[in-house]
Amino acid sequence: MFDQENKAGVNFSVFTGVWKYITDWQNVVCTYDRDNSRMVDKNELKQALSGFGYRLSDQFHDVLIRKYDREGRGQIAFDIFRCYNTDQDSWIQVSYEQYLSMVFSIV
Repeated sequence: MFDQENKAGVNFSVFTGVWKYITDWQNVVCTYDRDNSRMVDKNELKQALSGFGYRLSDQFHDVLIRKYDREGRGQIAFDIFRCYNTDQDSWIQVSYEQYLSMVFSIV
């Protein structure tokens, strides 16, 4: 998606685009996670995607929930972030290598 030159790699400029994209999504999730559960249900997902300008059908939201709901609870968990957010204050501090490990495990 970000490798527009199809080089199977990223330079600093592309990396900053990826960073911004992930940060934007994180901010949207935090904004629309009304119950602060660090999990997004169908309604929260729909509001979040609408916040990014996507107008999608309820059936598509159901598909997304089914695809990424690891526990079968009708919610998408953001457990990669959660494992570093031990005090539950929505802020984490990670090393560069930890960050890269998180990014590449979700891409």
